[in-house]
Amino acid sequence: MIAQPPPPPKRWTTKPFPDSTEQRAAIESLTGSLGISPFLAALLVQRGVHTYDQARSFFRPEIGHLHDPFKMKDMDRAIRRLQRAMQPSREEKILIYGDYDVDGTTSVALVYGFLKNHHVHIDHYIPDRYKEGYGISQQGIRWAAENGFSLIIALDCGIKSVERVAEAKALGIDFIICDHHRPGTELPDAAAVLDPKRDDCPYPYKELSGCGVGFKLLHAFCLHKNLPLDALYPYLDLVAVSIASDIVPITGENRVMAHYGLKYLNTAPRTGLKALIKIAGFSQELNITNLVFGLGPRINAAGRIQHAKAAVHLLLAESEEEADAFAMAINKHNNDRRTFDSSITEQALAMIRENEMMTNAKTTVLFDATWHKGVIGIVASRCIEHFHRPTIILTQSHDKAAGSARSVPGFDVYEAIEECADLLEQFGGHTFAAGMTMPVDNIDAFRRKFEAVVSRRIKEEHLTPLIDIDLPLDFSEIDAKLVRILKQMGPFGPHNPQPVFMTEDVYLVNEPIIMKEKHLKINVRQSRTGHTMTAVGFGFAHCADQLQAGKPFSICYQIEQNFYNGNVSLQLMLKDLKCN
Repeated sequence: MIAQPPPPPKRWTTKPFPDSTEQRAAIESLTGSLGISPFLAALLVQRGVHTYDQARSFFRPEIGHLHDPFKMKDMDRAIRRLQRAMQPSREEKILIYGDYDVDGTTSVALVYGFLKNHHVHIDHYIPDRYKEGYGISQQGIRWAAENGFSLIIALDCGIKSVERVAEAKALGIDFIICDHHRPGTELPDAAAVLDPKRDDCPYPYKELSGCGVGFKLLHAFCLHKNLPLDALYPYLDLVAVSIASDIVPITGENRVMAHYGLKYLNTAPRTGLKALIKIAGFSQELNITNLVFGLGPRINAAGRIQHAKAAVHLLLAESEEEADAFAMAINKHNNDRRTFDSSITEQALAMIRENEMMTNAKTTVLFDATWHKGVIGIVASRCIEHFHRPTIILTQSHDKAAGSARSVPGFDVYEAIEECADLLEQFGGHTFAAGMTMPVDNIDAFRRKFEAVVSRRIKEEHLTPLIDIDLPLDFSEIDAKLVRILKQMGPFGPHNPQPVFMTEDVYLVNEPIIMKEKHLKINVRQSRTGHTMTAVGFGFAHCADQLQAGKPFSICYQIEQNFYNGNVSLQLMLKDLKCN
């Protein structure tokens, strides 16, 4: 087991109370029109909801709010090329090609699963994480050529595959690229390049997942063919899993798709996801957090430990027997992944703590040739929990150093890596996560340059974990109605986080309870109101010694429903506490 030292101190920031004349008028208006407390109205105004109509859209996302897919650059070209491939006179073979992570495998299951009902000559392909690496591979193109495919739909990858797309074109294979990563300076010479992050793309929402871009392709296909959209919407369960797992903002169109995707997951999930939900042990209504920490890691584990095609087979399974078998295999992979993850994280943290220069650096860049490539991204995230700074974990793969980067809120790690491009052979990713390969001999030079770049760019506050508090809250205001309305503000995630509240001057009612040697359970009374609440803090056992009877302290927390033995109660989930 990994040692659990106290986490780094956290910085509390409280959002300003909406106090302008316009904001106070909005609070008063929402209080009356929605029949809610001024406190809840203030919470909505903080999130940009000022009018009744905005509140209705916020609380009740509508499928009709999805944008016209033909607003996306090249969508008309994509549909023309897809339609041509499906013509009875041509009957081209179409290959659905996707990345090996959750976003890629859900994308393949979505597009292949839908189009196979409209075209016979279709198959899917997931590259091997270890033999082929990220993106469009030469092996994949050769396989497509040898098996007579003339059109490849690439999902969650391809935007930087200029050379590979050119190689495919020389072999008579066209590409439709559906990606959401940042493009390079040159776009691939494909039949169509769908990516809302293209500089010349006028699509109104830029933060789709890769699966979301694939969904928009199918959305356009249905509109073009006059197919009922009701046949497409059930596939939003896959899109919701991708949105949650790829940590894209849950705003705008993503929020609409996540909202409806969760509805399908909770009422009529596809057979494969139903099996995964069962083996993950979820019995209550699913939310985004369940997808991030319960379903996503299991789907990812297929490609991290063996081959991600098992995840696609699970997501496409039609019988319960088949789905249960794949779910059990994937769950075993996830357990194996946890073992690798724990062992490597322990080694990585020891490397940092035993090196004074690393301990005091603004970045973490670690390399070990024996580390399992499938978990290095997870290990980077684990390291950030202990050393809150941009982190890159590298291992050896095919005589190269392959790495995964993770960042901290407010810092763009992709741009920092881009400044080090002269030392890299390949890189790509997002603001908060990226991947790269480089010669092993370049690691030391890269470590020095990355440290210099980040030190120049990063602000000191980015290096301290931040707790963003929405509003102070009295215990007397916490009731079932408050929690019911808070729940309707979901789905929660990036750019629409679950609200965090703060209460000052609380006291212990009785002795703290330590659970499983790591977790803390306390009963606390607010001095001003006299109301008492139960609070639970996972990983907060180290705080027990700080708390003394009669000594006031402050807490910040989220409010949760606790289901136990058929009873439902309200409890506070601690984010942090500070002694006064």
